Amino acid sequence: MSLAEADVRSDRLGSYALFGGVLSAAGLPIYLYAPKYYADTYGISLAALGAMLFALRLFDVVQDPFLGWVSERLGRARSSAIAIGAVALAAAMIGLFAIPPAFAPLWWFAVTLTVLFSAFSFLNINFYAQGVQKAGEIEGGHVRLAAWRESGSLLGVCIAAVLPTVIAPYVGQPFAVFAGVFVAAVVLAVLAMQSEWRPAATPVPPTPMREIVSDRIARRLLILALINATPLAVSSTLFLFFVESRLQAPGWEGPLLVLFFLAAAASAPVWGILSQRFGPKPVLLSAMVMSILAFLVVLTLGPGDTTLFAIICLATGATIGADLTLMPALFARRMAEISPNAGQGFGLWSLVTKFTLAFAAAVLLPVLEASGFQSGSIENGAQALMTLTLLYALVPCVLKLFAIALLITTPLKES
Repeated sequence: MSLAEADVRSDRLGSYALFGGVLSAAGLPIYLYAPKYYADTYGISLAALGAMLFALRLFDVVQDPFLGWVSERLGRARSSAIAIGAVALAAAMIGLFAIPPAFAPLWWFAVTLTVLFSAFSFLNINFYAQGVQKAGEIEGGHVRLAAWRESGSLLGVCIAAVLPTVIAPYVGQPFAVFAGVFVAAVVLAVLAMQSEWRPAATPVPPTPMREIVSDRIARRLLILALINATPLAVSSTLFLFFVESRLQAPGWEGPLLVLFFLAAAASAPVWGILSQRFGPKPVLLSAMVMSILAFLVVLTLGPGDTTLFAIICLATGATIGADLTLMPALFARRMAEISPNAGQGFGLWSLVTKFTLAFAAAVLLPVLEASGFQSGSIENGAQALMTLTLLYALVPCVLKLFAIALLITTPLKES
């Protein structure tokens, strides 16, 4: 490929940002809103919702590696397969939030989420696998692509996370409107990426999954992703409860989420630049330490500490920008070395990242409910509020310490 051709292709990184934004809107915000929405609207217990989310992730243990296997064999059919996956994703979002349950709400929750997360997994695996090929065509490689892709993803998370809250005072069914906006965004993203779903100029044979799992660096990166992403899953699962009940600041959920995700999106390019100068490993370690310090401050917060919590949201949001930019770039770089097709590798990556959210919901929500906590109540006792605080702030600190230890002992290329 000539340098001129590479420059033209690099101009299409905006398409990766848009597609990443739409996919991210179907990921983290769903864990943020769906359990509380179904608990408040249909009276489903937090324990039942947490158990159902965890059961759905057990299905992913089989599904996501299989979808990775399919991805590596699509070839020229990938573009058509992406379109089908996008239709399923949009339809499931409508079913989850815009259509009253056709049968028992808990099982409707399960069915629509199964379709939504299956489509999400398929699209996400193909998207990141295609990125491995794209990174080899552009200046700056995996880190530059990741900075564009994850900046778009974080903006998508930001918009999706705050849209229902922002429009709630003006529309009767904010989540139905959110679902409609999401469908329109899916159409735009699919059209923007249409020309990017192309096979490699030289066909690359699929890599057996056992070779990926047996690779020491890839295996450690997957474990690191599991441990390091769990704090975000914990804070995301409990964020709305913490602001409403611990800070006693109902109505501030939206603005605080805006601060958090805008800080993450704004910081992503900065972490990319720092990584290119100092190497991804020391930069990622510094972000992890910063995250621990911020969460330790959260342990001291109580009613009325909204301003200080807003500052914490800026700090922790910035650290998330490092996690979501550098971790996928490190894994993609390793896949380029041992599995250029990358489908099955990112099938495992998808499984790991989704599992953290399900694990957080399955463990934390029942524990919180067992402490006597009630969603939406202003009469939660001291024990329930202390449990909420410890789960929200202390658990992420402990997990980050384990992640730091693992990252320090993992040999990585620094260029």
